[in-house]
Amino acid sequence: MQLEERMNQSNGLKIVPISSRKQMRQFINLPWQIYSDDPIWIPPLKKSISDLLNRKKHPFWQCAHGELFLATRNGEVVGRIVALIDSNYNKHHQEKSGAWGFFECTNDPEAAAALFNTAEAWVKARGMDQIRGPFNPSTNYEIGTLIQGFKKVPALMMTYNPSYYPELIYNAGYRKEKDILSFRITHDFVVPQWIHDLSDKLLAQNNITIRCPQKWRREDIRLLCSIYHECWSTNWGFVPTTEAEEDELAKNLLFLIEPELAFFVYYGDEPVGIGLMVPDYNPLLKRFNGKLGLSALIKKFLYEKEVVGLRGLLFGVKDRYRQMGLHLVSVTHVVEVIKRKQKYQYAEMGWNLEDNEAINLLYTECGLHPDKRYRIYRKPLN
Repeated sequence: MQLEERMNQSNGLKIVPISSRKQMRQFINLPWQIYSDDPIWIPPLKKSISDLLNRKKHPFWQCAHGELFLATRNGEVVGRIVALIDSNYNKHHQEKSGAWGFFECTNDPEAAAALFNTAEAWVKARGMDQIRGPFNPSTNYEIGTLIQGFKKVPALMMTYNPSYYPELIYNAGYRKEKDILSFRITHDFVVPQWIHDLSDKLLAQNNITIRCPQKWRREDIRLLCSIYHECWSTNWGFVPTTEAEEDELAKNLLFLIEPELAFFVYYGDEPVGIGLMVPDYNPLLKRFNGKLGLSALIKKFLYEKEVVGLRGLLFGVKDRYRQMGLHLVSVTHVVEVIKRKQKYQYAEMGWNLEDNEAINLLYTECGLHPDKRYRIYRKPLN
């Protein structure tokens, strides 16, 4: 490791762990350098990234630990990465896996390789036998490297990156583990008649209903998470949320939810499914340019009319009820809401695992095709 550091330094390249506020600012500000000429990129809120990476305060880190690294060349920041170990994930899946995330880098293969090597060494030194990424920082947040759909503006909480990232990752020895997809439903989308007929028939049975709380409370978020756990617990990459994370989710999500855009599917008196959509606020985030405050409030007032889309965050039905066709009820409800709320022109539905045949086949039969494709990579550390 010392020899590698000397070799890197001879090329002006250094990989250092973050140990100061200045370095943390450099870590957070790096994307503004990389995407300075990219009109599609949506700047994240700097405070949100800072809060999420605060290992002393953010609830994710109560069951995880990690290290943040910067790459500099001749004193200029050229890359960043987070190496992490999620104990919740490893306990649930009975694995010894590390992860990397929050990767950003100029088109500098040597710097990228050094960042990945550093992350790999960090997790391997802590007993892990493989590493995956990108997770920012887990499947309950933002994940994946965009590999298809670079000319399309990303929706809220969907990753975006330069087109050269997949090559940097591949050249560092990573190979595909899983692709995830997003689909886009537009305002002029027509649900096939057979889906309407079957959905109407299910609802007519009187024991299947969709309930939309008019005012969401913390208890509703708890119920949503409990259904999420039951629906997704056997899925690839699933990580159970902790109560502290659910409280954090409630704090960040409650003010985003609109009536009819978030709902529970009931079979009799039992909640058996969930649907959660929020407005796609990325047009406003673009104007905020990472900053909150008075200027953001003014921009929100002036430009909120630019928010004309939705992001579908969660849709699921408990396993023992999936054969009843309840997902069709959710789809028809979503499309009807989009048509009824005239201001919304599209809904970005995702992400979906590439091998989730039930939902992906349903979208395909409705005439939809993947709008974007993202990739999760894996590398053994033997």
